[in-house]
Amino acid sequence: MKKTLVATALLFSLGAAFAQTTTTVKEGSKAAGEKVMQGKENVQAAAASEPKKTVHKAKATQHKTSAAAHSQAASAAAKNIGK
Repeated sequence: MKKTLVATALLFSLGAAFAQTTTTVKEGSKAAGEKVMQGKENVQAAAASEPKKTVHKAKATQHKTSAAAHSQAASAAAKNIGK
């Protein structure tokens, strides 16, 4: 009975750690993707004429904000690994 209880507790803790690691990796990759999209919008803004330039700059700012949010979520998830 004791071995079953210990095995169950071990599996539960490993599952929680795996879930947090998965969250960290997922949020980190989202942040990287948003940074790439921000760079794309900045390049498009540099090559665009004035009406579209403002739109591309606004989109780049939105991607930057989104990347920062994903980065913070990844950091928070990384702090919770193993707790």
